[in-house]
Amino acid sequence: MSSRFFARLLFTLSGLLVSVSVFAQTLSTLRGNVRDAKGTGLPGATVRLLNTNLGAATDGSGTFEIGNVPAGDYTLAVTAVGYTATQQRVQVQEAQTQTLADVVLAENRAELGEVIVSASRRAEPIRETPVSATILNAREIQLQAAATPNNLAAVVGNAVPGLGLTTNQTGNVGQTLRGRNVLVLIDGIPQSTPLRAGGRDIRTIDPTVIERVEVIKGATAIFGNGADGGLINYITKRPVAGQKFGGLTTLGVNGNVAHPGNSLGYRATQQFYGKPGNFDYVVSGTFDQSGVYKDARGEVISPRYGLGETKTYNGFGKLGYDLNEKNRLELMYNYFSSRQNSDYVLRAGKYGQFPTIGVKGSRGGVDEGTRHNHNAYLTYRGQEVLPLRSSVEVTGYWQDFRTIYDAEPTFFEGGGQSEINSNKLGLRINLNTPILTGEQFNADVTYGLDLLGDETVQNLVDGRLWTPRMQMRNLAPYAQLRATLFEHFILKGGARVENIQVKVPDYTTLRTQSGNTYVGGVAVQGGTLKYKTAVYNAGLRYARYKWLNPFVSYSEGFSLYELGRTLRTARANTLSLLETEAIVVRNYEAGASSELGPLTLSGVYFVSKSDLGANLVDQGNGILVPQRAPERVWGYELTADFAPLKILSLGGSWSWVEGRATLTTRVNGQDVLQGVWLNGNRIAPPKATAYVRYQPIEPLSLALNYVYSGTRTRFNRNARTGAYASGEGAVNSFGLVNFTSTYSFTEKLRLTLGVENLLNNAYYTPIAQFNGTDANYTRGNGARFNLTAGYSF
Repeated sequence: MSSRFFARLLFTLSGLLVSVSVFAQTLSTLRGNVRDAKGTGLPGATVRLLNTNLGAATDGSGTFEIGNVPAGDYTLAVTAVGYTATQQRVQVQEAQTQTLADVVLAENRAELGEVIVSASRRAEPIRETPVSATILNAREIQLQAAATPNNLAAVVGNAVPGLGLTTNQTGNVGQTLRGRNVLVLIDGIPQSTPLRAGGRDIRTIDPTVIERVEVIKGATAIFGNGADGGLINYITKRPVAGQKFGGLTTLGVNGNVAHPGNSLGYRATQQFYGKPGNFDYVVSGTFDQSGVYKDARGEVISPRYGLGETKTYNGFGKLGYDLNEKNRLELMYNYFSSRQNSDYVLRAGKYGQFPTIGVKGSRGGVDEGTRHNHNAYLTYRGQEVLPLRSSVEVTGYWQDFRTIYDAEPTFFEGGGQSEINSNKLGLRINLNTPILTGEQFNADVTYGLDLLGDETVQNLVDGRLWTPRMQMRNLAPYAQLRATLFEHFILKGGARVENIQVKVPDYTTLRTQSGNTYVGGVAVQGGTLKYKTAVYNAGLRYARYKWLNPFVSYSEGFSLYELGRTLRTARANTLSLLETEAIVVRNYEAGASSELGPLTLSGVYFVSKSDLGANLVDQGNGILVPQRAPERVWGYELTADFAPLKILSLGGSWSWVEGRATLTTRVNGQDVLQGVWLNGNRIAPPKATAYVRYQPIEPLSLALNYVYSGTRTRFNRNARTGAYASGEGAVNSFGLVNFTSTYSFTEKLRLTLGVENLLNNAYYTPIAQFNGTDANYTRGNGARFNLTAGYSF
């Protein structure tokens, strides 16, 4: 090449560099602060210039900075969770650093309770999310827990439409969500053990450390394996903004109202929290000792899997550090333990006639209950720290869970007592990138990778294996697109690919009772089960009007639910001959919400289908095995909330669900299809709830909560024995009223009285009825009080 060419090239590059330099000198920087009405800085607020790709998030003190802004007129939009969004005009001068006047956002309590993160792993208003969801905020959790302080399953069961009612036991068998199994999480850490579902995942943390509960309904794969019917995510507490050091001390006593003898228990909680500078913390400890639980007639409730005479411990800590305005580290740990040491033994009643109760006696085996549930995570969050204004969140987490069941002197050959041990290690990499910004059209994509190792085993406390030690490894990439079209249409869609391997060693099935003999002892050759499945979701919501906010959605969920139960009842001697196929659930729903001044209404209709199911059915010997048949579950939910006065609010809900499986049998060489109802382990009876909140004077608040469980009678008794198969018992209706009252003597001192089953109704829980057996036919709690004094500082 000639020297003339290099000269021209050098001249051209020099011109470009000069042009870029001159252009850079014309760009400006905008700085400012976002504050609440009290002048406190709001961290995490989103500040952007409309119709551009320019924006920023406020740091821990509410300060923001937007660089590389060309001169011109712009609209500055500011949004924050729990506050009313605002916009203002901004004129940017050339080559200047401009400090704007403080942006003040007004608190919006309605929006504060209506922002959800579990639907797509990013904060978004629930009214702009095309899914069906329920959120319980801290106030609602406190009101429900005041009457049932040691039973988180009752708190969510009484408040969430579509979720089955509590069993009044340590477990949550039959407490399904929309007729399917629910994935339970704590801050996104899976608590459920789908490889061997033990039914003790809903009550795995104390309500005192929960800030909000997010319930996503319908099959979802956003958090992976096990969410056939949806998920429950317990979001733990954060420090109080603007307070360097504070705390809360609560002391309480509880017991049976009508029959207080030996029913008294006590409870204590101590919390500390604060945010000195860039550091923030919450530390909490709770101890609960329950007395004897009695029914409305004064009979001791059967201690088998009971909540009476139980010691519960919960230790919690969350530490956070803001490295700068865009980068944060957060560490959380929670310990939960609940152990029963009862002086009573079971005395069997007669199903349908009189209840099974507890009588004085010595129980065999070791104390039952959840020995420990350890949860921990370490998270790094970077707000717009990557190219293309991308944000990143990386979380490493750990869970170690051990729970022990009641001793079985005859079920296992030679007797025994089973336990489930599950250990999980996981890593989540979550990124979010805006790909289109504008008033008419904007979009972003959330994407990443989940890695999970889950080792689960069910063994007896003496070391014998009931299930083999299953080792699951899952690597799952995912992506979720969220787009706003013409300002008011919100479109969401995404996919997740499950890449799962489950290693199963050689094992021999444990011999268990079947009628008058023992079966089992089958030597099974192990192997590796491999699953690769893509699951999808899509939804559309029209959010222009508050008076009509409709949505439609389709979602899929993936589950290896109850693989362990299949393995432990194996009759074939090779793993490949067993029915170990995964379940893929397809969920369709349509719904709408409406805000008409003080009145809010919502309704949704849903259908979920799967080619395979996991309905647990009785083999005829009391042993439950998964029924691998196509399933269809359908139902609807209605809610209404009315706040005519600032001091008065009321509302209620109605939820109904039903389900059938389609069995195939060979008759004369031909396949014959037969529809059968799903049993009570899956389908809850209709449920209605109602509430009234009233504050007659400033320091006093009163609340009544009503829950109604309806009737479900789909099955007949065995013509020969006259008994129901397990899970098929008739369920009759009942209603309960809970009462809560709080009086604040000062801003720091308050007294709370909660009463469960205020009218002392004698009733049988749904599980006691649908189980269909004498041993499990137990009444629910009679009227119980819980009196708590709280002092904050």
